Amino acid sequence: MPRGPGAADAAGLLAGYLLDALLGDPRRFHPVAGFGTAAGALERRLYAPNRRAGTAFTTIAVGVPALAGVAAARATRELPLVRAALVAAATWTVLGGRTLRRESRVMAKHLKGGDLDAARGRLNHLCGRDPEGLGEQELARATVESVAENTSDAVVAPLVWGGVAGLPGLLAYRAANTLDAMVGHRSPRYERFGTASARLDDLLNLAPARLTGLLTIVAAPVAGGSPRETLRVWRRDRNDHPSPNAGQCESAMAGALGVRLGGRNVYFGRSENRPFLGDGPRPSAVHLRRAARISGVVGLLAAAISAGAALARAGRQ
Repeated sequence: MPRGPGAADAAGLLAGYLLDALLGDPRRFHPVAGFGTAAGALERRLYAPNRRAGTAFTTIAVGVPALAGVAAARATRELPLVRAALVAAATWTVLGGRTLRRESRVMAKHLKGGDLDAARGRLNHLCGRDPEGLGEQELARATVESVAENTSDAVVAPLVWGGVAGLPGLLAYRAANTLDAMVGHRSPRYERFGTASARLDDLLNLAPARLTGLLTIVAAPVAGGSPRETLRVWRRDRNDHPSPNAGQCESAMAGALGVRLGGRNVYFGRSENRPFLGDGPRPSAVHLRRAARISGVVGLLAAAISAGAALARAGRQ
């Protein structure tokens, strides 16, 4: 039986995954929200419309949590129960799987009941698109695409980095991903300042996004999909998306559900035309519950893989 810090990390990752599956996000005093507040204050002190300021901002905002994780990992190297508890708490904090699946099911309920106003009001829980004027198919498409991408960002990626690097990996990844959501989008203010945050997030998600695509292929049967067909669509369409990572997840989800994703996305003040991914009809309410099931299975498989990676570290220690 492997022992050491890696084994404690594996136990903590699995415990944290179960906490998220059972309880969802902490309802009060969420540490990620606290980090966002601190990062916002740091941005106000460091902001300048250039990449140098953005790089300094990203280095400090990601480096501090990473160093805190390193210090905690070293302090608990000979305290496996304490280490496992810290990793479990951190994992629960950084994961968002249950919340993501719940939002998909809530959207499905609104769309099935024909309550488009409620569905439009709920969309900002999943993504930053402008819901005004969106019909059932576009609301369903936005939900499926968000579930696919966030299964990687909010579930698979933190688990992967937790398995590879323990506490520092969990904290650094969530910090980088939060910064990308804050300043990594295209806008006049963040066009240059947000470049470092956006590129760091892209780099950290390269492997997890591709793993998410592969795990979606494996999970396709839980939604009535075919792994063979999902693999075909994933291989054909995954590199058509402008994001180096989102297309990996979205194309696999499109193949698993047998739907067509992509098209014109309208954000507040701008619009983007995305290539089509997958074949078949546009998503509808029925596909949202299926997407949630796929997301759940992908998360479970990722938790097992992350625990295995941590145990592999234990075997080398």
